[in-house]
Amino acid sequence: MASERLESTRQALREAMAQAERAAELARLLDAAQARIADAERAVGELRDVRERLAEAEERLAEARTAEAALRRELAEQRYQTEVARWKLSSVQVARWSRIGDAIKTGKSNPVRLARGLRGAARPAQRPAAPKRQPVPEPRDQARPAPPGAAFQATTSTRTLDGASFRLKPFRVPTGPNTRPHLTAAVVADPHAEALLRYEWRQTTGFTPRDFARVLAAEVPHLLLVESVTQGPWAEELREPGEGLRALLAWCAERGIRTVFWHTGGEVADLAAAAGLFEHIVTARTASVQEWGAVLATAEPEPGRRAPSLGLLPFAVQPRVHNPLPLASGRFDRVLSLEELLPGHLSYPDVLTSYRWPKAVDCPPGTETWRLAELAACGTPIGAPEGGEPDGRRAHAALRQAYASGTMTDKVDDLLDAVGLPSARPTLGISVIMLDRGDPERALALLAPQQGVVQLVLLSQSGDEGAAEEAERRARAVLDGHVGVVVRRADPGLTTGALLDRALDLCEGDLVAVMDARDSYGEHYLADLARVFTFTTADIAGKAAYHAHLRDVGATVLRRPDAEYSYLPEVTGATLLGRRNVLRSLGFADLSEGWDEVLMRQCRTDGVKVFSADRYGYVCLRDHDADLLGSARLVEYGPAEPHALV
Repeated sequence: MASERLESTRQALREAMAQAERAAELARLLDAAQARIADAERAVGELRDVRERLAEAEERLAEARTAEAALRRELAEQRYQTEVARWKLSSVQVARWSRIGDAIKTGKSNPVRLARGLRGAARPAQRPAAPKRQPVPEPRDQARPAPPGAAFQATTSTRTLDGASFRLKPFRVPTGPNTRPHLTAAVVADPHAEALLRYEWRQTTGFTPRDFARVLAAEVPHLLLVESVTQGPWAEELREPGEGLRALLAWCAERGIRTVFWHTGGEVADLAAAAGLFEHIVTARTASVQEWGAVLATAEPEPGRRAPSLGLLPFAVQPRVHNPLPLASGRFDRVLSLEELLPGHLSYPDVLTSYRWPKAVDCPPGTETWRLAELAACGTPIGAPEGGEPDGRRAHAALRQAYASGTMTDKVDDLLDAVGLPSARPTLGISVIMLDRGDPERALALLAPQQGVVQLVLLSQSGDEGAAEEAERRARAVLDGHVGVVVRRADPGLTTGALLDRALDLCEGDLVAVMDARDSYGEHYLADLARVFTFTTADIAGKAAYHAHLRDVGATVLRRPDAEYSYLPEVTGATLLGRRNVLRSLGFADLSEGWDEVLMRQCRTDGVKVFSADRYGYVCLRDHDADLLGSARLVEYGPAEPHALV
């Protein structure tokens, strides 16, 4: 019996040792996995930095090439004018009256020489041919087609109104990055449509019916998208399907490339024959869906082809180009009509500059919905403002509505789903760190309506452990289970910065927001602020321009109204929204007051870009703040919400 117990004990020990070995191995594997994750996060951060530096280098290169091209044109013009001057001189020299004058001058002391010279001058002489302007040669490294996604920039910086000229600093159209770097699309489109699509995938353009096989073979696309263009090498092929279009579609079919025809203009009947050769037809016009349906219902597909599917791909705002980033030259202090704002000769990059120029635009009835959305997304008020000053609140609400109605990214998601390609793309989920200041109900009321939140890390200053557990239960109920909740008691011995630093380690979202329950946040606060990351290269966003209300004097003030939509050295800490990896690398200073100032100073030292968004959606609430009262602009004696919350 004793031997059996001994053997059982030995067996249990062996199993315990095996379990310990497995646990040790799992711990080692976990450490290795965490190390790989950390290395991957560092690599992602380094890759983002490289992409940003590459984008900046591409912008500088584009500027240098533009300047070089201007100098080359000027040099060619100078050479041409020199040739013209030489031609004029030669023409004068061979003219009969000039030759007679020369003969008289040289033969005035010699009658024989004079007679010979006059006979020669009397004979007709061939006049030199006038020089012709030659095309400006391109350097060898620029003569090849531009690579996919290469920037196209505004060229017209002068606008004319009522005979007066105004010089603008053109809006710089950004280069990459794109939303779906795993996807390549070959696109035939006019500049407007190309601007809408170029940031949605790796985009190949510029191929023709003669060279598409060579150009597209360099990076075989997943998708061919052809707009109903009216100019360029493909326009004739679309009016009457030719060998070039048929060869392109056959080339795509051999490689399993999806083909889409995009109707944006022109008569359906004129385009039906070409469109019927594609796998899918989408239209930008809701009104034409019925007409396309009727055409497809009566058309017989060619042998071996299926009838195309039919869908919608309307124009929508593209955040990379339709955004409230201002012109460096500022806004023109006039309300312009749409005709004054957009004369017909402007290229689309120049249109993007014009969108940002006036203080408001008066659009006539019947203006296209997409045009109104693009104007609104650029922060330009539509309609004559009342009282002589643009209605900033109205413009901000219109901007938000333009984005809420669906961006081009959303529309491309729908297109890819319809044609059977993956629409997966990065998202920006937000983790919110909130100090409840002893009032968790207020903190939850501020957070509940916010969009894009995937996690709440609540630092509860409410009494004992039981109060913290109740706060967590209440948070899960209020947030309805779609937001992860982590509640931690705020150790009274720790500074605010130390609490934030600990909370940061618990965050899982791509972006991390810091919110203070002392203050007031509008229901669209986070959605508006997160939009910054769709059109800037900032790592941290916030507000340097904001409203504040001082209870002791009942005053509402506006701080730094000129600090909207710009890269700045600092933003206020209670409006902080930053990339999680960047904030982790920076950390929060162990301070209760001024932790945000230290963070901003570290951003300047490390070259982290900080962007100040709009003035709306946030109110700093304080009982008394003499510095704020003295440094901000008085709005009125009354509540701040009517001015700040839109």
